[in-house]
Amino acid sequence: MDLNSDLAEGFGRWELSDDEALLRIVTSANVACGYHAGDATVIREAVEQAAKQGVVVGAQVGYRDLAGFGRRFIDVPPRELANDVIYQIAALAGFARIAGTEVAYVKPHGALYNAIVHHADQAAAVVEAVRTYDPSLAVLGLPGSQWLEQAERAGLRVFREAFADRAYTPEGTLVSRREPGAVLHDPEVIAERCLRLAAGEPIEAVDGSQIRVAADSICVHGDSPGAVAIAEAVRDRLVASGVQLQPFAARGL
Repeated sequence: MDLNSDLAEGFGRWELSDDEALLRIVTSANVACGYHAGDATVIREAVEQAAKQGVVVGAQVGYRDLAGFGRRFIDVPPRELANDVIYQIAALAGFARIAGTEVAYVKPHGALYNAIVHHADQAAAVVEAVRTYDPSLAVLGLPGSQWLEQAERAGLRVFREAFADRAYTPEGTLVSRREPGAVLHDPEVIAERCLRLAAGEPIEAVDGSQIRVAADSICVHGDSPGAVAIAEAVRDRLVASGVQLQPFAARGL
């Protein structure tokens, strides 16, 4: 099982997560590319730390929405969205290159992530961006999403993601952050749920029903309160139970 986290989400003097601590725990780093968060210095530092720790780097691409942290849907024309995604991947790839590593996968962020679960045109635009830039890149997203279905049809390497600290609807999608209980906070409860995810067992949806979420990678949000403690609890529980942690998109790194 892979364990990933969203990093480089600070900007200037504002620091949102403890990237250095998280990079000692996770196996894959979803690095912000400057559109929803991250400036050049923050991004470079995150990539250099990831390379030092042997953590695989992925491009976390999003809408051009710094003020809203990429969590507001934007009705971007498909060609413009594809160009925005290419721009973000390429920017991160430059920093990865000088750090002695590379971008191995692409994961959309926030509102874009949720939109392309069902928004076929925007999903197609992101798929086309990845395929055009580098068809050897892996892609990470929600199981059953338009994003992953279209990516697979386009010949991209597809991997499924579950969320350690987010509540699920009975349909297997994420509960909106505007709803109560959308974000989980208890490290022990989260760790136990992640063990069930790794074992392919059902987890509890927000309405109390049991759902199955197939996953190749589990995400712990870096901006959540107590993110480091949560990530440590998840890692320790998985390792103690015999789950091997390894990146899903190593590409020989």
